[in-house]
Amino acid sequence: MSTDTTPEQPELPPAVRRLWGIDTPRRRGPKPALSTTQIVRAAMELADAEGLPAVSMARVAETLGYTPMALYRHVANKEELLLLMVDAVAADAPEIPDGAGWREGLQLWTRAQIDMGIRRPWMLELPLSSAPPGPHRVRWMEQAFKAMRTLDLPADEKLAVIGLLAQHVLGEARVQVESRRAAVQQVLRDSGLPASTPEAELDPAAVEAANPWAALEALLVRYAGPGGYPHLFAAFSTWDAAAPTAPDDEVGFGIEILLDGVEAYLRRRGALPDEG
Repeated sequence: MSTDTTPEQPELPPAVRRLWGIDTPRRRGPKPALSTTQIVRAAMELADAEGLPAVSMARVAETLGYTPMALYRHVANKEELLLLMVDAVAADAPEIPDGAGWREGLQLWTRAQIDMGIRRPWMLELPLSSAPPGPHRVRWMEQAFKAMRTLDLPADEKLAVIGLLAQHVLGEARVQVESRRAAVQQVLRDSGLPASTPEAELDPAAVEAANPWAALEALLVRYAGPGGYPHLFAAFSTWDAAAPTAPDDEVGFGIEILLDGVEAYLRRRGALPDEG
């Protein structure tokens, strides 16, 4: 009678197996001309050009010169394709320098993710929270743990820090993308240009001026009166619009404020590295 009490590992779903390259044994014969990697790459190129709503099994098949049925031999459906895209879009994880401190490393890590979301805004429409982690996303996690290697925290608390920063990434990237998109649309309307005009053909200064957040302070000064908004009025009544004090790098400012909070927590926990 066997005394082995090792629990049996559950069978991995096909999508997870494909994420990690654990393919089922290939049939005999010549190597297939089409691969999962090619399909995912084509889907990402389509999303880059036309946005995520343009991605469908039929459109991807068309760009590759195949029938949709040919794709289904490699990817079960569109939902699985999106899961594969979630991992593929995260292929370029930053390498945290060996000599970087925890704060510098996490700053680099967080900024790189925000930049990735701004560069590929369709990424923010993917099921990022519910998708099973693939090798590329786990690589990002590995780099975050490398940044925190000198912190005296258990693994679950380091994961909690990663989760906190990841939530900030999604929120900040979405604000940047949506405000930029609104500014571009405003410039197109004001200029009478077709909606399909690429942003690269627009005046950068005009796009910057059309940002919906650009005139926020002026709007508050004008409309936030002492009757309905006494605290806003008190704050802005002493504010000098000609001498703004807000940081030029708003994205970096947000990251620094967040890391200030992380540092305060680490200090309370006695988890900061000995700098002596």
